[in-house]
Amino acid sequence: MECGEKIVGRTDKKFCSDYCRNSYNNNLNKDRKNLVRNVNNVLRKNYRILEELNPADKTKTSKTKLLAKGFNFDYFTSIYTTKTGNTYYFVYDQGYLPLEGDYYALVKRI
Repeated sequence: MECGEKIVGRTDKKFCSDYCRNSYNNNLNKDRKNLVRNVNNVLRKNYRILEELNPADKTKTSKTKLLAKGFNFDYFTSIYTTKTGNTYYFVYDQGYLPLEGDYYALVKRI
């Protein structure tokens, strides 16, 4: 199905080698994989930034500091709203809460 070579072996065999099978499947899925790879890279970067700025599991930082490190506020993994109406945004177990004056409370879910 990939290279057109003669297939030797079982009657239901579709590829001449593992290389051709992998190549065929990689080409078939590359567009979807690129999107997932790019989103995962942004999430990973956001996580590292939150982890670096929040070594004590609870701290406060500015939006300027987050943006300077390359934080992307459009990507997070979950949202948690407290009973009091505060909305935390999480990247896995690292989270942030928008505060007044472009400040953010950084927290770690335990």
